[in-house]
Amino acid sequence: MSIKKKGLDLNTLITHVGNSPAEHHGFVNVPVYRGSTVVFPSVDSMRNGKQKYGYGRWSNPSTEALVDAIKVLEGAEEAVLTPSGLSACTTAILACVGSGEHLLVPDSIYGPTRHFCETTAKRLGIQTTYYDPLIGSGIKDLIKANTRAIFTESPGSHTFEIQDIPAITAIAYQNDVLVITDNTWATPINFKPLAAGSDISIMAATKYIVGHSDVLLGTVAAGPRAASLVKDFHFQFGIHTSPDDVTLALRGLRTLPVRLNMHESSALKVATWLEGRDEVLRVLHPGLPSHPQHDLWRRDFKGSTGLFSFITQEASYEAVEALLDDLSLFSLGYSWGGYESLAMTVDPQTLRTATTWDSPGHLVRLHIGLESPEDLIEDLRQGLERFSRFL
Repeated sequence: MSIKKKGLDLNTLITHVGNSPAEHHGFVNVPVYRGSTVVFPSVDSMRNGKQKYGYGRWSNPSTEALVDAIKVLEGAEEAVLTPSGLSACTTAILACVGSGEHLLVPDSIYGPTRHFCETTAKRLGIQTTYYDPLIGSGIKDLIKANTRAIFTESPGSHTFEIQDIPAITAIAYQNDVLVITDNTWATPINFKPLAAGSDISIMAATKYIVGHSDVLLGTVAAGPRAASLVKDFHFQFGIHTSPDDVTLALRGLRTLPVRLNMHESSALKVATWLEGRDEVLRVLHPGLPSHPQHDLWRRDFKGSTGLFSFITQEASYEAVEALLDDLSLFSLGYSWGGYESLAMTVDPQTLRTATTWDSPGHLVRLHIGLESPEDLIEDLRQGLERFSRFL
């Protein structure tokens, strides 16, 4: 089935996009096409490209199905797949910015992306300036003659600042600068960066697209100003993703709206409950009216997801250990977006250079999975009671 009709409901699109049962003997799901070598029926077809697939790294029916789906959901001209979310970020940056050119990056950026900017990108001659994620149209004051791209991530990693993407893209267009947006948190279900003016939309498909914590995968979707840059760099660097992983991502994609609805609903219940606890200084969830950029979030986003943070009252680190170590339903782990609930603690100040994080308490990031929110709240209640014994 080829989905070309506009105006279809999102749930309908998610169910059918990238599926072509008629091309696969009637099977609803695209089979896993494993292979490197593709044979040709003749010298002429090989020399003149008269065959749809020519080599496993370039494309196959498995990867093509997911790419087509991502293009539709993102409203993109081109899309490519990468082996992880971080590789999606680095692919987008290197496709746009070269030696001697300048990159602007928010101070709230995902830690591994910052590490890339400080290591490989610097070694390749890319200049990086970090900026306050709340800068909005003030970004114009940081643009130099050699600025090639502005990286954005909204909400910010761990601290959940909402960036004014339309304001930033307006300035970028005036200065012939490309805009890259890491949209892993929202997915195209809740926010479409390309429609908001960004040139590239990135996702760690590892998270909500896959949804089952069993695949590493990234997506890079590009609009007209960046489409050829992304496509060419991806091909030149020989980036390839496993068809088995792609097939698992397609599986997860089909249930994305249903899962996100529950992640959002449960996370809002837990976040609202946490706001009423004496042990909690502040909850960092854009969907709460108390969030400083809640109005901006309401303007640009259709909904929220399961990831947010809260800040404890000032206490020893032993108090945080007492809170987290004995949780029974929250596991301690990196990543997020799967069916399970996760918790971790981080000090944002260790990851910043352009802004200051001076909250006296500890930041705890939660991912609310698909468990009952009432059960998760009870688990956290017991944890906060353990925490309070150290106050």
